[in-house]
Amino acid sequence: MAGIQDRAYTIACSRLASVLGVSLASARRKVDVQAAAAGIRDGADKLALAEEMLAAASSGSASTHELLSSLLEAVGNDEHFMLED
Repeated sequence: MAGIQDRAYTIACSRLASVLGVSLASARRKVDVQAAAAGIRDGADKLALAEEMLAAASSGSASTHELLSSLLEAVGNDEHFMLED
């Protein structure tokens, strides 16, 4: 199936991809899966869904960044661990 060729939809998906840190194709796929689950087929409704997902991802992006940063920090005995010489 060919993708929607709507410029506004592509822009919304690209912003969502940027916030989520994924590719444009992944972001479009996420929107398409959500739209299919909700029974949305219209391009304008998909655009609205993409913008809703962008707003939700933007509001939680700071907490996601903090969570990922905390997971990357070494703790305890792992501070001096070396995988290779």
